[in-house]
Amino acid sequence: MALGKIKADTLEHSTAGSLDTQFVVEGSAKVYARMESTGINQSLNTSGFTDNGTGDYTVTFTSAFTNNVFAGTTSPVGTAARAAQYSNSQTTGIDVDNFVSTSGSRADGAVGFNIHGDLA
Repeated sequence: MALGKIKADTLEHSTAGSLDTQFVVEGSAKVYARMESTGINQSLNTSGFTDNGTGDYTVTFTSAFTNNVFAGTTSPVGTAARAAQYSNSQTTGIDVDNFVSTSGSRADGAVGFNIHGDLA
């Protein structure tokens, strides 16, 4: 079966109007995940992660970015007072850290994140 391309400048919904395709290409998250120390629950463009110890993870991307300058957000999941961050940005992955916000110590628990940028 041959693969083909669909080329369009706008996408139009039957009742909701239209959207420029450039917005879809540039504005969509290129990586997202919800994960915890036992595994990744939901994801896009992640091939796995390494558990480096309590609340310290290295996430590997399936498709690399063109450079390590991209934007993202992280969010701890749950009811405890937590904070999360990503660091060590590489074209092929990031480090994700999960903290107890009151003490600053790393903690296991769920964390979600998304990354926006240009894929290679």
